[in-house]
Amino acid sequence: MISKLDMYYVFYTVGKNKSFSKAAKELFMSQPAVSQSIAQLEKELDTRLFNRVSKGVTLTDEGSLLLEYISSALHFIQAGEEKLLEFKNLIIGEFKIGVSDTISRYFLLPYLENFHSRYPNLKFKIVNGTTWEIIDALKSGEVNISICNLPIDDKSLEIKPLLEIQDTFVYGEKYREILARPIKLEELVKLPLIFLDNSNSRRYVEEFFLTKGIKIYPEFELGSHDLLLEFAKINLGVACVTKEFSQQFLGKGLLHEAILTDPIPKRSIGICYLKNVPLNRAAERFFEIIGKDISH
Repeated sequence: MISKLDMYYVFYTVGKNKSFSKAAKELFMSQPAVSQSIAQLEKELDTRLFNRVSKGVTLTDEGSLLLEYISSALHFIQAGEEKLLEFKNLIIGEFKIGVSDTISRYFLLPYLENFHSRYPNLKFKIVNGTTWEIIDALKSGEVNISICNLPIDDKSLEIKPLLEIQDTFVYGEKYREILARPIKLEELVKLPLIFLDNSNSRRYVEEFFLTKGIKIYPEFELGSHDLLLEFAKINLGVACVTKEFSQQFLGKGLLHEAILTDPIPKRSIGICYLKNVPLNRAAERFFEIIGKDISH
């Protein structure tokens, strides 16, 4: 007979996948067995947990509430198992990090190299995505920590700033005469602008402009920071980039930085993790290595 804990794990897997068939595949169970387990749990709780739809299932309000608690409980169980493994052999297992491509390339790589040289038996899993995608991965338990563009307002997360960064605008030779002097924001937005598509850093800059009563309408919206730099280099417009991640282009004179009469306030990138799930020892050590290096 399936135990209550097993039923909750089946419920969690269905809720995560939003599909009975996908959950059955992940659990190595038959789909009727999964359906029976959910039906039994709904009967015991006297509550409907899922709405059945044509493409799968969606959580009811009650199901969403329960899933939040079950996710936390399962993460605590996983954390406990990982602690036991660490007692047996200091560091063993898998260390999972959520990070964007840009932060991974321009910030994270040296720390990964350092950490791997210290703990070569540890397996790495890197999950790339936008800030919102890797926060979702963190909440679902797919990663231990996320390194994100701040600010983030989420009461379920512990957020530790790591590095202060500056958003700025860069341009190629075509715009050198126009931008040879400090430029007002009202004048800047009349130029063809190049922005990241659907990113936290873009939202931060847009919100700053809105405080000045200015709405941004980009000419190009791109999927990567490197493309922003390349598009600006071939004079397709003026790109909004992270200054610290653009030094290869600025240092060689391939691009130039626009001087704003009203500069964008600095922000940070930082480590995020769940408040209600203890960090495993690997994550703690990684956090210590980064924190110690930055403090120096």
